[in-house]
Amino acid sequence: VGELVGLGLGLGLVLPGNLGNQLEAKIDKPHLVHWMCYKKTDDFFTLWIDLNMFMPIGINCWIDNTRTTGKTSNSAGVTVRVPGFGQTYSVEFLDTNKLAGYFHTMVTHLVNIGYVRNETIRAAPYDWRIAPNEQDEYFARLKKLVEDMYEEYQQPIYLLGHSMGSIYVLYFLYQQTQVWKDQYIKGFISLCAPWGGAVKPLRVLASGENDGIPMVSNIKIREEQRMTTTNSWMLPFEEAWPADHTFISTPSFKYTHQDYQRFFKDIDFEDGWFMWEDTRNLTAGLPPPGVEIYCFYGVGLPTPVTYIYDDQFPNVDPIDYVYADMDDRKQAQPVHVKEFRAMPHLEIVLNSKVLNVVQSILEGRYEEEDYEFHETDELPVDPTVM
Repeated sequence: VGELVGLGLGLGLVLPGNLGNQLEAKIDKPHLVHWMCYKKTDDFFTLWIDLNMFMPIGINCWIDNTRTTGKTSNSAGVTVRVPGFGQTYSVEFLDTNKLAGYFHTMVTHLVNIGYVRNETIRAAPYDWRIAPNEQDEYFARLKKLVEDMYEEYQQPIYLLGHSMGSIYVLYFLYQQTQVWKDQYIKGFISLCAPWGGAVKPLRVLASGENDGIPMVSNIKIREEQRMTTTNSWMLPFEEAWPADHTFISTPSFKYTHQDYQRFFKDIDFEDGWFMWEDTRNLTAGLPPPGVEIYCFYGVGLPTPVTYIYDDQFPNVDPIDYVYADMDDRKQAQPVHVKEFRAMPHLEIVLNSKVLNVVQSILEGRYEEEDYEFHETDELPVDPTVM
């Protein structure tokens, strides 16, 4: 404890974004979608991300193992778990071969200035397929992890969320009393949070998005993406968007946030409407988190705010996009806002300028007079991706 205090370092706890940590599965399935798929395994194996699973046959096995059903349960005969809770390895790299890096650069930067992996810098990976309202066990573990870190080092914790991970942090803070937050939370560092929801999930649900995975079509992966409740949860919030803003444009209809029920019917995925109805109010109105918050996001890059389809909608990719540079909440605790010019959504966790600012916060030397918002100010919305 003395060494940590002597270095002037605050404790850090990372919550990753959507798709942002490894998942593992164990299977004993009653039937197979393809004869080449495994029917039973003796132990857990990597479900996300194993690049071999995205071969032409493997993708069918992967979709069947990853999809969820009902409210929200795994596919029949599949057990999914999140490895490495409280550790950093499953958010540093998304694969066991350490090819798909994510938080590795940031964690390494912090280790180089005196942090210790899995001790003073830790992570709280979660099942990113499932919205927060069905994550009671996870949030109980998260609360205990915060309390354990506090008890060990006798100082409050900085929570750091990237993208959808920031919305998870926000939801978690809503569940805690102000007395608890005052004792255990030093601050909340938010990187590229889609506070007002995001437009991209509409495209994902309509026609799929392979996120750059080679040899996998957008339409093919759509089957799995529709069955993750987080995609429906993160549709644009009505509080953050103009009532007449068109998110999806087709020759026959223009969909705004007032048309979600019709949208789900038209894409032949009416279960999505019920998923959205079940999750839409989890962070409704964006009430303040009740802790000091540092909100960092990228600006200066075009972001799709409308997807344009032809008459083959929804079973084709968009034919065009409308772009905008769009990267609010009130509370007594300080709110700090910083923009990073031309900063892509994922690069914000890798960029040296961002890492240095995060370091300055953890070391207690952030220049708040340059970036401080007051209780009457509003926090910008980054309605991009998750």
